[in-house]
Amino acid sequence: MEHSPQPKLNRYLYKWSIREIRHGQLWPVSVALTLIIASIFALTALTERMEQVIVKQGKEALTADSVYSSSNPIPPQLLAQVEQQKIESSSLVRFATMAFSDSSMKLITVKAVPSNYPLQGELKLSQLGRPENKLSPSQLWLDERLFSQLNVVEGDVVTVGDADFVVSGRIVEEPGLSFNPFQQMPSAYIHQSDLEKTGAIQLGSRVRYNLYLNGKSQQIEALKTGIELTPSDSWRDQNSASRTNEMFQRTQQYLSLTVAIVVIMAATTLVLTCQHYVATRQKTIAMLKSLGARKNWLVRWLSIQVAILLLWASVIGSLLGVGLEFLLRIPLVDLLPTPLPEYGFMPLLVAISTSVLITIPALGIPFIHLLRINAVNVMQPQVTPANRWSYALIAVPVVPMLLVYSDNLLVWMVIGGMIALFVVLGLVSILATHSLAKLPLNTEFKLALSRINRSLLATGVQFGALALSLMLLAVMWLVRTDLLSDWQRTLPEDAPNAFALNIAPYEKEAYLAALDESGIERSFAYPIIRGRISTINGEDAKVYSNGGNDNDSLRREINFTFSDQAPTHNQILQGEWQQKGSVSVEQQVASDLGIELGDRLSFVINSQQVFATVDSIREVEWRDMKPNFYFIFSPDVLAQIPATYLVSFRVDEQDDPLLNALSRQHPTVSLMDIRVMGAKIQELVKQIVWAVTLLAGLSVIAGAILIFTLLRLSLGQRQSEIQLYRTLGASKKRVIRTIWAEYGVMALVAGLIAIIGAELVVAAIMSIGFDLEPRLHYPLWILLPLLAFCTLGLVVNSLMKRLLVPINKDFN
Repeated sequence: MEHSPQPKLNRYLYKWSIREIRHGQLWPVSVALTLIIASIFALTALTERMEQVIVKQGKEALTADSVYSSSNPIPPQLLAQVEQQKIESSSLVRFATMAFSDSSMKLITVKAVPSNYPLQGELKLSQLGRPENKLSPSQLWLDERLFSQLNVVEGDVVTVGDADFVVSGRIVEEPGLSFNPFQQMPSAYIHQSDLEKTGAIQLGSRVRYNLYLNGKSQQIEALKTGIELTPSDSWRDQNSASRTNEMFQRTQQYLSLTVAIVVIMAATTLVLTCQHYVATRQKTIAMLKSLGARKNWLVRWLSIQVAILLLWASVIGSLLGVGLEFLLRIPLVDLLPTPLPEYGFMPLLVAISTSVLITIPALGIPFIHLLRINAVNVMQPQVTPANRWSYALIAVPVVPMLLVYSDNLLVWMVIGGMIALFVVLGLVSILATHSLAKLPLNTEFKLALSRINRSLLATGVQFGALALSLMLLAVMWLVRTDLLSDWQRTLPEDAPNAFALNIAPYEKEAYLAALDESGIERSFAYPIIRGRISTINGEDAKVYSNGGNDNDSLRREINFTFSDQAPTHNQILQGEWQQKGSVSVEQQVASDLGIELGDRLSFVINSQQVFATVDSIREVEWRDMKPNFYFIFSPDVLAQIPATYLVSFRVDEQDDPLLNALSRQHPTVSLMDIRVMGAKIQELVKQIVWAVTLLAGLSVIAGAILIFTLLRLSLGQRQSEIQLYRTLGASKKRVIRTIWAEYGVMALVAGLIAIIGAELVVAAIMSIGFDLEPRLHYPLWILLPLLAFCTLGLVVNSLMKRLLVPINKDFN
């Protein structure tokens, strides 16, 4: 019977805890916990799905797990090993040859593949409107452009090399998404069994052999180590340089950065509200102790409150997390794999465990301090010494964070910057307000600055926290802005979308004149000569390189050109453009191969050896889709070597008749229309832009809650001072002006200092974390203080009446 009152007591404690949460200062704790759980749940789930996207997109671009590529036939020993290890394989032989119809002819790219091509991705074909995706012997499938260029329809006969084929249908879409326009030439697919009868591959023919492999990473690595590569051989996998993979990987980095910053801001909100709760409940605890409440009973009472908070935040946060993940996924719906991979319970476990780890020190330390309050505090407030051992609870979230983010440089840059900048921002704010106090200001501003400068430590902490919050908001938004600015340069809206290659010298003027007469904006006509670099200062280029043996300029023949001036879209970083015996080198190639100004290079071109001295190093933006080259020679170096010409230009839908006319008038010119590829790239960029914008919006919400909490708590602490001002005769109008002046100074000083901190942090993140050029963001210098002042205005307006109510009751 002695235990019968226990359930009633527990119900009473539960009801009291609910009332304490509702009317006390713990509801912001619940908001902060909910935000932590929702954001971590959503971003963890989306990150798992984004990883699936990166793997899927990378492999589909390759059409396999890994690809062996060579200008020579696939080595028999490699094929034997593939068969021995039972690795799924396919192949492709790519070469250029002439195609003839009854009325026209065209230089085309032929791709000979087996029936199981591709291993990953999809080859979309159309035969009389019916979709197909596999090739059979004796079939010929043509790129849509070739139907008009060869003036044929399905069922007509087209001669490819020495073989006649009946046109089977159209190529709707080839597998993969390539950002290289030179891989977008009009294609024709034939079955691999028909390759020999074309007679197109002869001694000296330019052919590319690809072997596609699907297998376990250990099996493929074993193949790589067992094959010695020649200069024309290479292995490619999903980690190979790819602009699409680069964007996805940077999006993942931004995801991690967003999670870390949102959690940090929400955790800061949690700590502030807990500290404020302790400050407001010291007398309550002292009174309960004076009435005989024991420590165990108080621990149970506080534990019930914490349990209710965590349960409530877990349920609401999880539901919000599911909805938030759905919203973040909407812009990526076309990129995510179908069906979507299940994320299971892992995001929920990660989100709840993270919130619990953060809650332990955030609530534990102030609650331990609260439990040490003496009953004497009911009569006379006393300073309770802090329990130093309680601060060991900080290690509870810190240690797991060290393990999770051990290799994430961006996160540690932000956290390190936060710790250092918090101190710096606080000190600079104190100096700034002390300097302002020396200026001749009106009474309200003098009172405000006097209040701010009264407690250096409190002022430094308050300003540091406010400036840091604003800085984190600015960091997230600016990183987003700079990333999107870089991504949108992947394919500018005014970029060339058509390339004409193999223009013979005798037809160059006529071809360019046709473009100019139609008002088509075009590039300079660049002479094209193929070759490879041989030696650097007399040594083999591979030996001389700085670990850049995988550079394209060493692996294969590349396109050279010559000009008496630098291209307008290239920037010369070092040296000066010379007119004789010289070559200009692209920056990355120079770095990979250890090339410096004044080096003597030799090249092999059409079995001839030519020499040139490096006169300049250029920066090249490959994504602008303009003709760019690793090496550009002075005209005299290649004067005796025959060249064809290349020109790029931009066309719209209304220019299609012109393209058809050019194809008929110049049948040997290869015209590459990359508008379809450009549309894919633009859509890809737009979808990722929306996703990253939503992520940045989430950080803005977290930051706004933190700033609101900071200002709300600091304004609430002014109530007793406001009453003192009124007691000393200050008018209501002056009190309000003083409050506005104080917070106006806070907004201005914290905003300006946050801008400086944000610019420094963003510059470090962009240059080190994302390998991008940092830049200043001038609009931020106006917007951030304005944002701080507007947020301040909302807080002050929401609490002003409550602050002045006691005054009205007491003095009116």
